[in-house]
Amino acid sequence: MLFDLDGTLVDPAGSITGGISAALAACGLPVPADADLQRMVGPALVTSLKDIAGVPEDRVPEVIATYREGYRAAGMAQSRPYPGIRQLLGRLRAEGAVLAVATQKPEPLAGELLRVQGLFDLFDSVHGSSADEQAAAALDGKKTIIGAALRRHAGSSARAVMVGDRRHDVEGAADNALDCIGVSWGFAADGELEAAGASAVVRTAEELLAELERFRAQERTCAHGRL
Repeated sequence: MLFDLDGTLVDPAGSITGGISAALAACGLPVPADADLQRMVGPALVTSLKDIAGVPEDRVPEVIATYREGYRAAGMAQSRPYPGIRQLLGRLRAEGAVLAVATQKPEPLAGELLRVQGLFDLFDSVHGSSADEQAAAALDGKKTIIGAALRRHAGSSARAVMVGDRRHDVEGAADNALDCIGVSWGFAADGELEAAGASAVVRTAEELLAELERFRAQERTCAHGRL
């Protein structure tokens, strides 16, 4: 079971949008409207800064460095796991599910955030983008990251499923022949997950657990049928 991070497991509590806004202002660049800042959560930061905030390419490293400094100083501690997520992960792990994180956040930073929030030990592996964010933006984003997670756990189960809050999660899962369960508490616009092809969209951690348990039951049925 693969999980996105920000907007799925952890509520950034404004630390991402507020941090981007502060970094842009500190660099003397225009700050997008709130709706556009919300759209910047999910895709690679390099891509969002160029395509949504209109940051010139030669200024992107400066903005990212300023943002990351502030995020490490305060943003990670400001974030919180969404209600019920810690309990959901603990139950799935106790039942023997293989759990991994697949996020476009730089992999070292994703590990730091999970440790700060006390979630790191609930996962078998963590997969993110390269620490070189300019190089990572040139890759196929979520498709590549999900593919890396699947290779890491090849043979551990018959099937895998992705859980995420943006269309990038759904599309990256589809590119790897996986279903994706969408969560409505993240950053997707109304109808975004359904339009992208999410197999289900859930509103609470309890609904997500029910969908994942249904998925595990189907996997066991498939495995039994091959015996």
